[in-house]
Amino acid sequence: MGAPMAINLVNAGYDVNVYNRTAAKAQPVIDVGGKYFSTPAAASQNASIITTIVTDGPDVEEVLFGENGALKTAPKNALVLVMSTISPQLNREMAERAAEQSIRMIDAPVSGGDIGAQNGTLSIMAGGTDDDIAEAMPILEVLGKTITHCGLIGAGQVVKLCNQICGALNLLGVCEAMALGAKNQIDPEILIRVISGGAGSSWAMQNLAPKIASEDWSPGFMVETQQKDMRLVAEMASQTHTALPGAALTSQLWQAAEAKDYGKEGIQALAKVLFEMANLQSVITDSP
Repeated sequence: MGAPMAINLVNAGYDVNVYNRTAAKAQPVIDVGGKYFSTPAAASQNASIITTIVTDGPDVEEVLFGENGALKTAPKNALVLVMSTISPQLNREMAERAAEQSIRMIDAPVSGGDIGAQNGTLSIMAGGTDDDIAEAMPILEVLGKTITHCGLIGAGQVVKLCNQICGALNLLGVCEAMALGAKNQIDPEILIRVISGGAGSSWAMQNLAPKIASEDWSPGFMVETQQKDMRLVAEMASQTHTALPGAALTSQLWQAAEAKDYGKEGIQALAKVLFEMANLQSVITDSP
């Protein structure tokens, strides 16, 4: 998601320095005028705002605080936007470490997938002070359509994990409905059209059900990345003694998908697990 987000910033007139662990993935940004650097530290010299969008908490720590991390060279009073989905507590701890260097931080995880990143229509959940959020807002408005200040640092991460619960359970409902429909020879296109027009509609029904119907398992968001988020959900639930049985069930089904080597496929591969449980060889018809 980082490349299209950076491209949108370049196109909006920002000077964008970019670093990626796989240099070739930065080429689309370079092609529109971004400048590539070989380390986060090199990219962050003289940067007033530093944005990270990497996979997990340890990755964010390495990019910011590692041997060649961005905060090695970032100027005092720079503002860091953590747009990865990570542990709220870890985000708070990193903000404290950054503050020791007179560097500010907000958490701003996103929802909307690769399509939202490309179109600049992401939903962004931000945590931080009023002043820091206000300073980041022009950039956030380039990247997203819905920007919500959720509270102090870490609050954006909490809201993002709550969003992941809803997304997971909505997708589970879609997959179960399509399994039952297929078992009873219902055309999946009819099923999608009917449900999308009623109370059962959801983002998953409108965007992922058509992929399931065409057996398109390409990732907008990978199973293994979703599972990282579900582990964060389980961790926060344990810390706060919150029962989340639906989230736990969906995570277990995705674990079955990982066991079948679907981990790098899109999260809609959840449907393959349910179809196999129903002894369906095809998403389209009942053909055991």
